[in-house]
Amino acid sequence: MKNNKEKKPVKFKFTVDLLFKLLAFLILIAYIVILAIGKKIFDPMSMFWRSFYFFGKAGEFNPFIRIASYIVFILSASWVVRFLLKQLARPLKKGKAIVDILCSLIKYAAIIVLVFLILKTVGVDTTAILAGIGILGLIVGLGAQPLIADIIAGLFIVFEKVFDVGDIIVVDGFRGTVKEIGIRTTQIVDIGGNIKIINNSDLKTVINMTNQLSLAICDLSIEYGESLERVEAILKENLPAVKEAIPDIIDGPFYRGVSELADSAVVIRFVANCEEGARYQVERDMNRQFKLIFDKNNINIPFPQIVLNQPTEFKDATKAQKKEAQKFVEEQKELSKNLADGELNDI
Repeated sequence: MKNNKEKKPVKFKFTVDLLFKLLAFLILIAYIVILAIGKKIFDPMSMFWRSFYFFGKAGEFNPFIRIASYIVFILSASWVVRFLLKQLARPLKKGKAIVDILCSLIKYAAIIVLVFLILKTVGVDTTAILAGIGILGLIVGLGAQPLIADIIAGLFIVFEKVFDVGDIIVVDGFRGTVKEIGIRTTQIVDIGGNIKIINNSDLKTVINMTNQLSLAICDLSIEYGESLERVEAILKENLPAVKEAIPDIIDGPFYRGVSELADSAVVIRFVANCEEGARYQVERDMNRQFKLIFDKNNINIPFPQIVLNQPTEFKDATKAQKKEAQKFVEEQKELSKNLADGELNDI
């Protein structure tokens, strides 16, 4: 019962929104038709036409008709320009943030122009208002420094291409995809659908995970009694199959060698280059593929246990396997040497 009550408002809101858009569209069509054929239907000197067609010569007019004409024309023009900008930006991978800010500026500019036209229509002296707004703007500006800082920071983010809509970034430990870059705030949505809204001026330390390929890491544990060289030789044979099984891997996987001598296991590491959005899935897929390889070749993954009997006898590597293992280690070092820069020295 509780769930049904929650769904009804959503459905009603959607219906009202749809009806509003349909009504606005019909008004726009009617307005365009009147503009196109109005001179043939109405007398150019009539009160209605002089009031409706504000592009003509000045004269007496009905302020209510003139205001309605202003509202339809300004808001429609604003909507059309914003719609075209969004359509042009749709196929672009980058630049959506600039379009979002431009659309916001166009919307606010249209509202400001509309307000001034309405005030002028009803006989208000807009020159005095402009002078008053200049003084008021100076006073408000002194008290609205955070708002101005947000706007300026937003412009720098867009034009310096710090990040764009669709990029995966990390801000103060929050990792998510940039949903929207506005004039004042930026919206980031994480993998769980949670949206974090941050003032642009607060985005001081940002890690952009999308600019370059990310590194998927897979650590594998083998028993101390297992021959490391035998395992390396087997993995060398199966490494191409791992890449074929995981299409999200762009480069790799590469063998990085022994990363740790743990309490009950020898830990070896594999890495692969991929897009940041696919990194966690690639790591899961690598874990699965290597587990299948271990099972197929009787390579045991250790776990903490108390041994109450004789230890297992492990197979020794053959001479051929030892040779292949050494060759494999050297080849992988050479192939993945470019990954060992900066922070990756610890990988």
